[in-house]
Formats: sequence, structure tokens, C-alpha cells
Amino acid sequence: MISLLMVDEVRLMCNVFEMALKSEPDFEVVGCATNVEEALKQVHKANVVLVSTTLPDDGAYHLTRAVLKAYPMVKVIVVGLAASKAAILRYIEAGAAGYVLKEDTIAEMLTSIRAVHSREALVSPGIAAVLMSRVAQLAEVCRSAGREMYQPRIPSAELTPREREVLKLMALGLSNAEIAERLTIELGTVKNHVHNILTKLNVNSRRDAVAQLTQLSAFSKSQPLAA
Repeated sequence: MISLLMVDEVRLMCNVFEMALKSEPDFEVVGCATNVEEALKQVHKANVVLVSTTLPDDGAYHLTRAVLKAYPMVKVIVVGLAASKAAILRYIEAGAAGYVLKEDTIAEMLTSIRAVHSREALVSPGIAAVLMSRVAQLAEVCRSAGREMYQPRIPSAELTPREREVLKLMALGLSNAEIAERLTIELGTVKNHVHNILTKLNVNSRRDAVAQLTQLSAFSKSQPLAA
């Protein structure tokens, strides 16, 4: 379910968007805000924030940065951008997970929201080229600073040893009940572990969590599965 917080200077626009989404079964509007302060009080209820560039004092940009810092698992989509590479890149660098252009339709907006929620990126070829160029620039900065390459923080470092065991068993295709039996723990405990794993890895499904398994350096071949 996409839990959506809508942020627009004009509350009426929030109401219009909410009415447009009533027929979409995978959407739930959990709040509406007209400024940054009001939005930050409601972000905890959402997994996607839809923020309009009409907010005064560069509010959309500041909100995007604030959400990234305080709620990194919540995705921000900026609405109403001009088709400008510089403007789009500015918001992406601030932490936006997606954007909707001024000329886009409601259908295109819904497609963008669903893509972001599914951890996908919809960008034009031109923007993709700009992003590739910026990555190359960052790599050069790292090399100039004496580092071989940028090393992102590995989310698995936050997983407990038991959560790593549970994730390994998830990768084997075991159900929660089968994992509980294998580890000799309560079913409710397994469910809590699975919830924590998805939260820490910032994914929406067991499949996405398992897909990260090969990228997790915290897993060691010397760590045996529990009997």
C-alpha cells in the first residue's frame, strides 16, 4: 500500500489529488500539509511524500532535504518541476526519489509514484546522462581525496545476528512458520524479525530483501545457519 502525504501551498489542490486517487486501490492518502512545518509533523505516517514546488521560500527543496535526514526510508517526489536538467538534478541531489513535470498527466504522475514506491527510477535519457556525468565527477573527487571509489553505507551492518539468520532462511524460500521451527522461536518473533529486516534494508517485500543478500558484506561464509 502506498501511504501518501500530499504537500501543497493550496489545500484545495490536496483535496483535488485525494479525490483523483479514491479509485486507486493501492493508494491511501494519510495526510495533507500546506507548509514544511506541517508536513514534517505528518511524515511518519507516510512512505511517499508528494511535494509541490509551489511552496514558498524554496519549501519543496528544504522539505526534501529534511525528510531525507529525518526519515530516510520515506520517498519524496517533487511535483511541478520545469523540464530543466539543472532544476531536476538539484532536487535529486537534495534527496528526491522522483519528480513530476508541469506538463505531466495524472496517469503519468501515478506511474511515477508507483515506480518510486517499488524502488525504481523513471528519468528521461537526458537526465540519465546528467546523472552519469555527476557520478563520474564524484568519483574523480573521491580519487583526488585519495579514495579509490565511493563506498556507500551497507544497511546490513544494522542487522542483528538473528536477523541475518532469518534473512538467510528467507533466501531459502522458507515461510515464517518454517523459520520459527528451524530456529526454535515463536512465530510472532519471526514476524517481528522480518518487519525489522524490511525496515532496516529500506525495502517493501521479502523478495526485495533477499535480492540484497549478495550485496551484504556483513554475511560471512563462516557463519553457519542455525540448526
